[in-house]
Amino acid sequence: MKHPGTRVMPSWSLLLCLLYLSCIFPRNHGDTGPEEEHCTGRTKYNIKENARFLLYDVNPGEGFNLRRDVYMRVANLVHHLNEREPWVLVLPPWVRMWHWKSRDVDQDRLKWSEFFDVGSLGKHVPVIELGDYIKKRAPIIDEVYHLQGVVDVTDWDTIMIDRCQRDTRFQQDAQGKWRHWYFGIEEIYAEKFNCLSFFGQLSLMATFLAENTTGKLIFLPRAENLLHGEYGEHSSLFWKARRSMMYAKPLRDAGDRFRREHLGSDDVTDNTVLRDWTTVKSQPRQAVGGAYIAVHLRRGDHLHVRGRELPSIKEAAKHVKKLLKKLALDKVFVATDGTEEEYQEFRNYLKKHQVHQFQPTRQEVGIYKDGGVAIIDQWIACHARYFIGSSGSTVSFRIREDREILGFEQSTTFNRFCGDEESDCEQPAHWTIVY
Repeated sequence: MKHPGTRVMPSWSLLLCLLYLSCIFPRNHGDTGPEEEHCTGRTKYNIKENARFLLYDVNPGEGFNLRRDVYMRVANLVHHLNEREPWVLVLPPWVRMWHWKSRDVDQDRLKWSEFFDVGSLGKHVPVIELGDYIKKRAPIIDEVYHLQGVVDVTDWDTIMIDRCQRDTRFQQDAQGKWRHWYFGIEEIYAEKFNCLSFFGQLSLMATFLAENTTGKLIFLPRAENLLHGEYGEHSSLFWKARRSMMYAKPLRDAGDRFRREHLGSDDVTDNTVLRDWTTVKSQPRQAVGGAYIAVHLRRGDHLHVRGRELPSIKEAAKHVKKLLKKLALDKVFVATDGTEEEYQEFRNYLKKHQVHQFQPTRQEVGIYKDGGVAIIDQWIACHARYFIGSSGSTVSFRIREDREILGFEQSTTFNRFCGDEESDCEQPAHWTIVY
């Protein structure tokens, strides 16, 4: 006799099929006007029928955490555009980067949902993954504006269609279609191409796009040329974009699991319970953090770029040992791109203390990808009682921002290692959260 529970399986299967179909086909929502509701997994997009779409790309050489910063600039550009008419930000797939070293893992054209809570992103501006956009519409880009700097900067707020300053790798075929790499998606092409010299506020770019373009899908390559343009009392828009960038739950869960098992850290004890960012209007600095010091020890290519501002392994360990004594702590968490030999050297200098590193199995790397492993590192680091980072590192920047969001005292966050021979060791500026 079958277990009674088996009888409900066909109904569940039917329900799942119906849910899948409801995510594929658009439907209208009476009071809010026609909208398209599109789902992938647990991600749902509400897109107005008359919406226009903005896709962007970044210089191929840029790293993972700089790309996160560019996302915020483009998201806030879309925010400005939505003050005029409905626009949706198309999320470009993550492609393999030079510092993603796991060559046996498929890391081409990864979706944003691998790393971030796309539903949370959508609470700031409407978003859709490029792959999902293509499934619903023809893979045609109406207009490309390849961003570049202004050669002779004589005035803030300069924008103009201009000659291309360098080879853009865009080529026009015999049919007049503009071909490009387009994230490795061969069927995409563009109808129109221009180079756009730009130096100014995001609002200026929004005005240009609103008044000088008519296409359904606009593409902005080299979006790192956009500037934040929201500082001081106006920086709440920056922080809205930043707070919306919640990490994907599987990555947060993995980091939380490591904290519990190796560092004796949990959100209730540490006073770091995460709330829905859209409901948080202010945040008292009451986060305590786990009873460990988190260290971001940047090595690799940074040693050649900023070697004078980075410590030797020995000096870094000496500084951490002093901090452990001062803070009456015994545990250290290390996030680093250094070699295994460098990590073991660091541990050897701290033999009397507990030194931990998140070291995923090959199976976990296959699940989380190199970008996810980096996020898990950052998630563990941002929950520490005290954090110290590396000069000029975007990883350290992102960890400090996370700690601002969680509500840590700034004295426990805005710290960096000094170079062994660095005479003037300036500590990081306090980039304070604004609500």
